[in-house]
Amino acid sequence: MTVQTAISAGAQTRSLQVLYFAWVRELVGRSGETVTCPAALITVADLIGWLKTRGPEYAAAFERSELIRAAIDKTHVKPTASIAEAREIAFFPPVTGG
Repeated sequence: MTVQTAISAGAQTRSLQVLYFAWVRELVGRSGETVTCPAALITVADLIGWLKTRGPEYAAAFERSELIRAAIDKTHVKPTASIAEAREIAFFPPVTGG
């Protein structure tokens, strides 16, 4: 299912707590929010695709989505991870240490 199909079929929705960190937060303009998204979104990548449609600030923040990391309920996950049981999803850029 494409993100556009999920949006169109969005009769059923779900609420998620979404957190943004570092430059993702700066571009989105907030550190977190509760979003009501289509229940048909299945993966982290689907959620990112949907978030991009919410406005130019989201489109800019997720423009290079391959760089963005995600955590579901404080556990790092891949873009293909299911969001079915998620309560909280955090997005952040890659972190380097030194």
